[in-house]
Amino acid sequence: MPVAIITGASKGLGRALAMALAGRGWDLVVDARSAGPLAEAARELREAGRGAARVVALPGDVTDGGHRAALVAAAGELGGLDLLVNNASALGSEPLVRLADHPLEGLRTALEVNVVAPLGLVQDALPLLRRSSYFSSYEEVASRGGNGLSEGGGENGETYDSHPYTENARNAGLSDSPPYIGTGGAILALSSDAAVEAYPTWGGYGAAKAALDQQSAVLAVEEPGLRVWWVDPGDMRTDLYAAAVPDDDPSGRPLPGTVVPALLRLLDGAAPSGRYTAASAAEVPGGVSTR
Repeated sequence: MPVAIITGASKGLGRALAMALAGRGWDLVVDARSAGPLAEAARELREAGRGAARVVALPGDVTDGGHRAALVAAAGELGGLDLLVNNASALGSEPLVRLADHPLEGLRTALEVNVVAPLGLVQDALPLLRRSSYFSSYEEVASRGGNGLSEGGGENGETYDSHPYTENARNAGLSDSPPYIGTGGAILALSSDAAVEAYPTWGGYGAAKAALDQQSAVLAVEEPGLRVWWVDPGDMRTDLYAAAVPDDDPSGRPLPGTVVPALLRLLDGAAPSGRYTAASAAEVPGGVSTR
């Protein structure tokens, strides 16, 4: 069965996505900083897998290199790695504050958790991801109507171009290669609309997510054999949002589970690398894989 690593999987979107994959029979390596909630999540994941899914739960901090190495080693023991989900996140300030008042140490923490740790985990996981056969055949990007990097529009309807200076970012420097999607695994990085919009008090967190977006965009160019998706899931009713804006009424915001079908669509449609919103991910043509 396919194998995924999901960070920040004890609650919120990470847990909801893990539940969906467990229901499909995926083997999972999940982490969170708090051991108790992670153990409870792992129990529910095993139940969702109906005995078909193996679940390894490793509490720890993604900023710890030893912990990241343990996550990848656990995936290797399960047989490999087909999907890496960098979901763990940090605000940098709780509640959020204007940049004039933002603690610099908090910004360092946001960058460490949201940018440095994901790259560290990617670096550790690349050998396994490159050997993945989850997407088993090459497909011409042209058949999907694009240059291989999808640029999903933001909520304001404008197009976000993460490669404004590269006409064919997928194959930059490959003179005679047609644009192909690779056969390796996939990396999913959870981003935010704060990465591309200027919201008061969201400057520190948004800066970290903008860095994650650019990091993902470059990774997509450097690793054409992988699919790299960076996704803005939209507003959700999560503990992270409650910590960011504690005075806001969250009752009208969607639950994380409502975003999961869009994320699964990226897998099922073997979507090309690129930045997606939940809405644009939901429109990815399906039918390539339902594992």
